Amino acid sequence: MNYLSFEKPIADLFEQLEKVKQAGEKSQVDVSATLLEIELKIKEARTKIYGSLTPWERVQVSRHPDRPYTLAYINFVTDGTFSELHGDRNVKDDKAMVGGFGSVDGKTVMFIGQQKGINTKMRQIRRFGMANPEGYRKALRLMKLAEKFNKPIVTFIDTPGAYPGLEAEERGQGEAIARNLFEMAQLKVPVICIIIGEGASGGALGIGIGDKVLMLENTWYSVISPESCSSILWRNWNNKERAAEALKLTPQDMLENKMIDGIIAEPLGGAHTNHEEIFQTVKDEILKQIAKLEKLNSKKLVEQRIEKFCSMGMVVDEVSSN
Repeated sequence: MNYLSFEKPIADLFEQLEKVKQAGEKSQVDVSATLLEIELKIKEARTKIYGSLTPWERVQVSRHPDRPYTLAYINFVTDGTFSELHGDRNVKDDKAMVGGFGSVDGKTVMFIGQQKGINTKMRQIRRFGMANPEGYRKALRLMKLAEKFNKPIVTFIDTPGAYPGLEAEERGQGEAIARNLFEMAQLKVPVICIIIGEGASGGALGIGIGDKVLMLENTWYSVISPESCSSILWRNWNNKERAAEALKLTPQDMLENKMIDGIIAEPLGGAHTNHEEIFQTVKDEILKQIAKLEKLNSKKLVEQRIEKFCSMGMVVDEVSSN
């Protein structure tokens, strides 16, 4: 397992645990009591560290290399029934954006999300989850397909931003994202958006307009990354911790400011420590939210969705009477 810099006490305890195990196997001595003691210390260390994460540390956890990505969630939630659909019917198939139908406990759902890639080669192919315009146009095509067959939509958001290359701008990156915002606001089926890692800028917002927007406990959602914010304001990355604090990008900040609808708890130590537990938690949340949203008719869904996003950031001037 990989460890982040602030997880050093946990890493040291795991190293100690392995040494005790090896010593016990070599000497054939019962070390179960010692192992139990170390495991309790690991739990205590995780509770202490993860109970007081700074915004920047939470950003680091969201990028943990062992953290599960979109396809891992989809494959578990759909129990292998996921059928990926390809192409935007215009330019090509964008590997950074995946989507298709899958069955969740017998209910057909359209899943869409950014996929970063599980190794170096796949990360290059998928551009670290940074979609081109055709990725967003593919996502919209699939959303419209789901609407046609009256199926709910679930999006998984995990991207450092839309792809910033020249070719992306030439093919209309801004227009593609803006079109998605406009169309998603008017979809007549339930839309659930879940941030499972990084939620950066318009790249995340391009599939982030939903009836319910949820964030996993150790994720972030903001108009800009802390590093980019630091480079703009201070001309270097040295103030990324300060930027992360100022951006109010954590799930707790976002919920307090009414930018999201809920926070999904992660296993102790982060989603990367127990994939099956977080997969099951997300699956349960999806089923719960779909059951609630399907009770509303399409007109009510659209009205509430538009009202929710239009009310964000509103400022009312108080005019004193003369």
